[in-house]
Amino acid sequence: MIKRVCVYCASSSQVDEKYKQAARRLGEILSEKGIGCNYGGGAIGLMGELAKSMVKHQGDITGIIPHFMVERGWDNPAVVEVETDSMHTRKERMVQNVDAAIALPGGCGTLEELMEIITWKQLGLFLKPIIILNADHFFDPLLAMLDKCVEENFMSEQLKKTWTVVNTAEEVIPAIQNAYGWEENDSHKYASL
Repeated sequence: MIKRVCVYCASSSQVDEKYKQAARRLGEILSEKGIGCNYGGGAIGLMGELAKSMVKHQGDITGIIPHFMVERGWDNPAVVEVETDSMHTRKERMVQNVDAAIALPGGCGTLEELMEIITWKQLGLFLKPIIILNADHFFDPLLAMLDKCVEENFMSEQLKKTWTVVNTAEEVIPAIQNAYGWEENDSHKYASL
């Protein structure tokens, strides 16, 4: 049973409508399924769209945001927020007690969060499904780079089981339910190959 997820996504308000629509639809689906959500706490960009959608559909969403961002006015007063003392603490809190991590399109922050949670999974520090919502093929270049890492023997082919790629918000929940059951022992077997 999926009770709560972490969603990584962009704070830029200048992105194309197709990405905003993916965030809104994901928020709607999570709300309809009664699945709670931790996200970065912002009020604009895909973060804002996700939050607005979940609030509109009576979903359970919690913003996890560092104190310095609140001081700059980057928080979202429409949602319950947990303030942290640093970005590092924020990222740890975002994935506490979740059943999956989901990445929507985003910039450096989103990509860094996605790569970190993949690394954590490969090291056995996070064992839950990681879903990449590849709206309009946004993540294709990153996925090609990861394939290149395998091709050049920087990582094992088996490590590609640490994430699942979907193209639409509707595919996210089934992807979580059907994800490879990564175990800590998998990290020991594949991380050093």
